[in-house]
Amino acid sequence: MSTAIITNPIMWADVPDVDVIRVGPVFYMVSTSMHFMPGCPIMKSVNLMDWEIVNYVYDTLEDNEAHRLQDGKGIYGSGSWAASLRYKEGIFYVCFSSNDMDRFYVYRTEDIEHGTWERSVIPGLYHDPGLLLDDDNRNYVIYGNGDIHIKELTEDLTAVKPGGTDQLLIEGEREDIGLRIEGCHAYKLNGYYYLFFIEWPRTGNMRRRQIGYRSRGLPGPYERKIMLDDDLGYHNKGVAQGGIVDTLDQDWYAVLFQDHDAVGRIPCVLPVSWENDWPIIGMNGSVPQVVQTKLPAAEPKPLVISDEFDYETNRLALNWQWNHNPDHGLWSVTERPGHLRLRTGQFTDSILFARNTLTQRTEGPACSAETVLEVSGMKPGDRAGLVALQNGFGTVGVAAGEQGEFSVTMCINGGDGSEETVESIMFTGERVYLKIDFNFEDSLDQAQFFYSEDGTVWKPIGRTLHMKYTLDHFMGYRIGLFNYATKQSGGYADFDYFHYHRRS
Repeated sequence: MSTAIITNPIMWADVPDVDVIRVGPVFYMVSTSMHFMPGCPIMKSVNLMDWEIVNYVYDTLEDNEAHRLQDGKGIYGSGSWAASLRYKEGIFYVCFSSNDMDRFYVYRTEDIEHGTWERSVIPGLYHDPGLLLDDDNRNYVIYGNGDIHIKELTEDLTAVKPGGTDQLLIEGEREDIGLRIEGCHAYKLNGYYYLFFIEWPRTGNMRRRQIGYRSRGLPGPYERKIMLDDDLGYHNKGVAQGGIVDTLDQDWYAVLFQDHDAVGRIPCVLPVSWENDWPIIGMNGSVPQVVQTKLPAAEPKPLVISDEFDYETNRLALNWQWNHNPDHGLWSVTERPGHLRLRTGQFTDSILFARNTLTQRTEGPACSAETVLEVSGMKPGDRAGLVALQNGFGTVGVAAGEQGEFSVTMCINGGDGSEETVESIMFTGERVYLKIDFNFEDSLDQAQFFYSEDGTVWKPIGRTLHMKYTLDHFMGYRIGLFNYATKQSGGYADFDYFHYHRRS
């Protein structure tokens, strides 16, 4: 049997705040999804290298004006943060906090791949929580930034346990530290309690680094150790924040991530050895580019897919996520077979507040997305097309005029969220082909925009977008299909396909 070779990063795409467990021979991973719905993607792998999206923890986190993009702000940079995934006695648990809701959520299911999740809501924020399901049947959440707290949960993890443990657990280092410890991952192994965090020092390499604490007893006292301080050769951006997982052969690996500018936060897998009951992450203190494993080779599954929109039911492939909660009455892949139809609803003047923008991730080092748009159903004032989505967005699409005329436009964020038209060209056909090329190589982080009348001869439009990862959105750039109204609702745009290509 051939074995898997891990190449870092394992995904050159925005899969942040990863947490990995193993159940039998299968690994499962959860990551942050914030304002994208459905949320909290569950990925599956047999070798830590080749991952496939198999489920989401929820379709809708909350249904209010902010989550529906109806309050003029949305929940950009909020929603689900830094989920923790654990398994015990046949039940999978996922927990996270939501800053916009001031709530802590715990979900549970017996079927992580195909099941629905039962939800419990606990008031208050538990920043970057780490679940610890102890072997004495007591359950805890460990959380915080700088000052790390522990709180005991009930046996079924649905509430805080009355009279249970509730205390300050660790005070993180303060001297010469910019970002104090956060991002907890908690384990009990070899008679020790291990807690993993990140911190960001102001001295030395001045990059995010992985920190470990251990204690024989849960209350402490804890020993502290710098576990990894390396950037994989990328602009002093540390590979850090995550946890460890073992294999059936009792080999150990760490799954961490790295800030990688506009494409987002990308996951890496590192070997772990043990020395004096401390996990030693990496090879000679560094992140290896290539890791040989005993794990089985597998067929790679794409994270981002092309789609011909040939569906028998009105349910999209799991690779797609909506920007905020969609209006499910205004989109269809069955109304016109072989097409994605997006109908307009609420009015807006910016792609940032357009409901039913359908997205997938971008990938490095470079990728390209293409679609063809049919404009006959659009009404005056409608705008439809393709977007490079972050706060500093860029769009290429069609604007429908007052007299039934159409123009191909390239727009950017005008500075206040509104769309500034960079270039507009009159268009008289019924179908227009649209394309965006992304280049993330060596943090070039540029997007270029094109249109075509026949899908063969491409014409550049607008200008190069210099993409920036900004914390107000806190997510890497997405590719999106959109249609929204500025004057009247009821129009529609039909997308015949979505073609995606990644350049390795």
